[in-house]
Amino acid sequence: MNQDDMILISVDDHIVEPPDMFKNHLPAKYAEEAPRLVHNPDGSDSWQFRDVVIPNVALNSVAGRPKEEYGLEPQGLDEIRPGCYNVDERIKDMNAGGIFASICFPTFPGFAGRLFAIEDRDFGLALLRAYNDWHVEEWCGAYPARFIPMCLPVIWDAEACAAEVRRNAERGVHALTFSENPAVLGYPSFHDDYWTPLWKALCDTETVMNVHIGSSGKLAVTAPDAPMDVMITLQPMNIVQAAADLLWSAPIKKYPDLKIALSEGGTGWIPYFLERADRTFEMHSTWTHQDFGGKLPSEVFREHFLTCFISDHVGVQLRHDIGIDNIAWEADYPHSDSMWPSAPEELWDVLSAHDVPDADIDKMTYANAMRWYSFDPFSHHPREQATVGALRRAAEGHDVSIRSLSHHQKGDRVSNALADATRGNT
Repeated sequence: MNQDDMILISVDDHIVEPPDMFKNHLPAKYAEEAPRLVHNPDGSDSWQFRDVVIPNVALNSVAGRPKEEYGLEPQGLDEIRPGCYNVDERIKDMNAGGIFASICFPTFPGFAGRLFAIEDRDFGLALLRAYNDWHVEEWCGAYPARFIPMCLPVIWDAEACAAEVRRNAERGVHALTFSENPAVLGYPSFHDDYWTPLWKALCDTETVMNVHIGSSGKLAVTAPDAPMDVMITLQPMNIVQAAADLLWSAPIKKYPDLKIALSEGGTGWIPYFLERADRTFEMHSTWTHQDFGGKLPSEVFREHFLTCFISDHVGVQLRHDIGIDNIAWEADYPHSDSMWPSAPEELWDVLSAHDVPDADIDKMTYANAMRWYSFDPFSHHPREQATVGALRRAAEGHDVSIRSLSHHQKGDRVSNALADATRGNT
């Protein structure tokens, strides 16, 4: 195999939602109150409805832009690549970047849809269902088998959440985005029986729960005056707490078909995490009364958890200590960690540095994602058209040059909502 022979399915990308997304899906009685994208006097855009204002932040959509334009200031759609919010342009960017298929996490509602958990529950549910309908029917439906559809959860109501999982599963959705720590959001924790209807719905429909870093709205707590680099360094490692919480939870033992993806969490930390979990079990299970049915925690982890990496030398080197069937690749387009448009080159450098055989490459780059998410793109697209080389040939002439797009100088824009908007969305 060479670089152009790879088939890349990304299990973690992102959408910057387009302004017309609610047009066709919100009940008529809420049409006048639909969230709208407002172009502000300073040139930035923000989503607004009722008393909610959510700006779009630069780190959410820096693909194709120079690093000097990275930052936390709000921006407008005219300052980012159209592929961030326009599905036709996204496909062109995917082709040019050699990416065959993608899971796309939301931006302005928050990764767990927490923005829709408003006091007016009926309106909130209508907004959430409208978002899911738009995502499935318009974003994913525009190019069948190029996207793995994923629905938002009704995070504030376990029964309604289960019903939404089942509703979407009937149309082929086998992914749910969820909070990595619902207790932080004020809801019961994973250890509470409250979520039983959801666990059952996930298992009945073979739906994977995707817990994305920062989806609880809270990242690692550091010194209040720590530089931004501390937060960015720790971002992938925030998922460790969620992994421990879920691995030791009752649902993992009770529901053998429960599947959880640790989205954007990286992989290099996992071998030690599993070693520590096994050691904890060996030393303490007699008094903590943990029982994994005769298995070690590390064995149970490999039955339930999918992990992912962008460019992770340590994780690739230790792939069999993690579990070769438990690793998938992510592009993170258009966020600041993304390798687009040179993802195939950078990924190939990692894979070739560790002499990864073809069978392992196939599992990590596409086969595991297909199996975990019940996704069969080759029913729509011949396999030979899905390779990096074939996609790039189809995208010849598409501009992927790094270009400055900002219409403002750094420091010109200030937003009181900035901290809330960036939390969990970078």
